[in-house]
Amino acid sequence: MSAALEQIPLDLGNRTALGRQDFLVAPCNQDAVAWIDLWPEWPAPCLVLYGPVASGKTHIGAVWSEKTAAICVRASDINENAIRDIASMDHHVIIEDADELIGNIQGEKGLFHLYNIFKEDGRSFLITLLEPPVRRSFSLPDLASRLRAAPSVAIREPDEQLLGAVLVKLFSDKQIRVGADALHYILPRIERSFEAVRDLVEKADSRAMIEKRKISIPLLRDILNQE
Repeated sequence: MSAALEQIPLDLGNRTALGRQDFLVAPCNQDAVAWIDLWPEWPAPCLVLYGPVASGKTHIGAVWSEKTAAICVRASDINENAIRDIASMDHHVIIEDADELIGNIQGEKGLFHLYNIFKEDGRSFLITLLEPPVRRSFSLPDLASRLRAAPSVAIREPDEQLLGAVLVKLFSDKQIRVGADALHYILPRIERSFEAVRDLVEKADSRAMIEKRKISIPLLRDILNQE
């Protein structure tokens, strides 16, 4: 167990998105944060933000939205016919979970037209993916060339220190305080991913409520042993 855990969360940088909880800046996401700070000097109308499930892509998008007044558009709403309506809103745009558009010819045509309209208008949009465009198979070569040339930035798997901070934050979001002993127990035994941390907190909260138990090492041991 790293001694750095004792310092969580004080030695992590943070920024506040208005109306949102603090976003924890760490080595695994600092490049993405730097690209948000760089706007509006992006070299293309689109920024691709990619990373695993529950890694904080939505939260980074919210930080950018507060900065730009961007609106969030569902990927399922992107198609060739809907783009003019989306563009007419005169906002920057965030498209989350855009993976479902890749390989979908209608979705790709919509995204291609959005790219061209925003380039002409001088507007920006941010899309989130699980993997970068260079690893994806596109149906529309013109869209593939544009997204592969656009800046892409990763949120990578967290280190132990950030995982500890995220655990504290997620428990705190539920008004639950956990002791350092519980954190020391969890971290060597859990998968190093944001998704695993999120799932553990949800299961611990649910089980503690159902069984009317405190979130303690015995309860956490039961959950982790089941997994």
